[in-house]
Amino acid sequence: MEFNEQNLAIRFSEKRIGNCLHFFGEVGSTNDIAFYLALGGASEGTVVIAESQISGKGRLKRQWQSPPACNIYTSIVLRPEIEPVLAPQLTLLTGVAVADVLSEYCFDGITLKWPNDVQIRGKKVCGILTEMSASDSKKINFIIVGIGINVNVDRIHFDESFRDIATSLKEEAGREVSRLDLTDKLFDKFEYLYSCLLREGFASIKDMWLKYSDMVGKQIRVVFNDNVQAGEVHGIDDLGALIISDENEIIKRVIAGDASIVKDKGYAASY
Repeated sequence: MEFNEQNLAIRFSEKRIGNCLHFFGEVGSTNDIAFYLALGGASEGTVVIAESQISGKGRLKRQWQSPPACNIYTSIVLRPEIEPVLAPQLTLLTGVAVADVLSEYCFDGITLKWPNDVQIRGKKVCGILTEMSASDSKKINFIIVGIGINVNVDRIHFDESFRDIATSLKEEAGREVSRLDLTDKLFDKFEYLYSCLLREGFASIKDMWLKYSDMVGKQIRVVFNDNVQAGEVHGIDDLGALIISDENEIIKRVIAGDASIVKDKGYAASY
């Protein structure tokens, strides 16, 4: 079936995530549209999907390459009754949802990079960007979860600057994938994990995230602006921070930055 508004609406009409669908041929950013809708009172589960983004957004103000009619670009409006400090849990939860679904197409090589990337055999296939509006330190107004998945884009169409570090599901699975089916599975998995988080807490999500991570026990280097931290990864805590120990065996929490595994002395493999 064709990936269009009508077929998507039929799939999601009875579901918590996607029951209110806004479909666009082209937007600046699905996160920006979803944020605007949320400010106007859009209900939880409202979804924005676009065929193309002119200025797709990644973390740290980076741009997400968004060619038309081949990938998934979507943003979800959430209104969880949790404290703002717990919002990073939703980024990690989303990574688990994407990894679980992609594992149905690629049976090995799916890994999660802290805090917001999904990889296949060491190459980025999905980026996640969460943005929050909060009244104060105790109340979230809403959270926007943005997901960009490289589905059927060919390697030759990636920008040359990251052609060797990015991939698509088609490239790794060796066949084209139905974006309609993939989006359906993604929203179902996200809804299930989101319900688990609200009902049972973060523990099970944390365990699933660690199952997909290939960082634990490895030496890493994390860069955030002009700050650089290095050490061995021990896991993540209940607030979504990365836990490392430095060369003096002092335990530290890392809450933001770009992580690189240090493969050899003096060399860090950014991924």
